[in-house]
Amino acid sequence: MHNLFLSDSGSEQSFILQLADETATLALGEKFAHILRPGLIVFLCGDLGAGKTTLTRGILRAMGYSGKVKSPTYNLVEIYKFSRLYLYHFDFYRFNDPIEWEEAGFRDYFNENTICLLEWPEKADKLLPDADIKIFFRFDQSGREIKIQAGTEKGKLCLKQW
Repeated sequence: MHNLFLSDSGSEQSFILQLADETATLALGEKFAHILRPGLIVFLCGDLGAGKTTLTRGILRAMGYSGKVKSPTYNLVEIYKFSRLYLYHFDFYRFNDPIEWEEAGFRDYFNENTICLLEWPEKADKLLPDADIKIFFRFDQSGREIKIQAGTEKGKLCLKQW
């Protein structure tokens, strides 16, 4: 894993990283976990198999979770509790209509005491709160390219700790 690009203009702070394989994606998740704080919303965007759940697995491992981490494609959300912190891992891949997010009652999950990681956020359209951090996964010749971008001031502060 290496940093290809860092942009810190007034309006955007972002990193572009090259990840060779699953091990590098897990390692990135472990590093990323150390900057996560309650109240953060993180969008995970990219094609099937691009590493979104693998990154989440790395985050959870660094937070001390040792159980199985699976994609919440069929459950829509997996809940992980750490002391007083809840981490919600959502997967909206199966949504056919953005209103399904509202009907599922997920709005209450987004608060100052939780961390929400969302796969396929575009399936919930504009109903979701703004992402503090967006992570884009893209396949390339040497593995995956990951772009991490702050979406809010809270996200910028978080990425500055990196």
